Amino acid sequence: MNIEGLKVAQEGVAEFADIDAIMREQAGFRMGPFELMDLTGLDVSHPVMESIYNQFYQEPRYRPSPITAIRSVGGLIGRKAGAGFYRYVDGQKQLPATAAVPTARPASVWVSHADERGHAMAVKLIGALGMTTEAGNHPSAEALIVVTPLGLDATTCALQEGLDPTRVVAIDTLLPLEATKRRTLMTTPATSAAMREAAHGLFGSDGVPVTVIRDSAGFVAQRIISCIVNIASDIAQQRIATPVDIDLAVNLGLGYPKGPLALGDVIGPHLVLTVLRNLERLTGDMRYRPSPWLWRRAGLKLSLLAEEQ
Repeated sequence: MNIEGLKVAQEGVAEFADIDAIMREQAGFRMGPFELMDLTGLDVSHPVMESIYNQFYQEPRYRPSPITAIRSVGGLIGRKAGAGFYRYVDGQKQLPATAAVPTARPASVWVSHADERGHAMAVKLIGALGMTTEAGNHPSAEALIVVTPLGLDATTCALQEGLDPTRVVAIDTLLPLEATKRRTLMTTPATSAAMREAAHGLFGSDGVPVTVIRDSAGFVAQRIISCIVNIASDIAQQRIATPVDIDLAVNLGLGYPKGPLALGDVIGPHLVLTVLRNLERLTGDMRYRPSPWLWRRAGLKLSLLAEEQ
């Protein structure tokens, strides 16, 4: 979780506190990556990340971030120093002020059909928020355009579908929208401030917090969760530990809501595989290449916990 969280921050997609909030309240983890690193201290976690990377001969999946190197040199190592990714006063983490939810709402909403699963989830949520989505294969001239990418960014969705990028806002639908305690929206670099505010106002109108991030292949939760599942799959593929033992070790050692392979099963191996393949295609980064353990079981519709007979 830490390495991909750092990559998200390095790309300027979202602030440290926003990434943590998404992973806690949308993805259901006890702590986000930056809270966790502040707790352990970069004097511990940064050398460990560098050591793992070098022990695996610069395996791209384990590539550390310059963020932790720079902050370590500067003494911003975490809670024990009074400052890390957060400031601490009398041991209490200081959080940035939360902006008020905009009162604006769009005049109308159209949801892309490119991913029918995501389309259905978004339409259901928008209906519960008191709006009816436009029918048809094309949005009207004034509509907020909602896309539901898996592993893609909002810009790619707009370009592939010929949509007006000034009106496009993406919503993360990897996890069930009705079960999450936070929603993540994503804009293109061209999305107008008015459409951004209208989307935030709509999706936050029932009191569920909304985080709006900059354009990113795979949002935040999609990227981090898929990388966690993929690394666990590769550990199983290399026979370093059994699938059951991998999940048990992560549950006991890190307190994840589920073991990584069980989490992959709940989400669906085919969805995790889609996210990773799109991330790899868009970024060209080998850190996202899917493990054979994952793509074989996704294709065969087997549990990620299933061992070979």
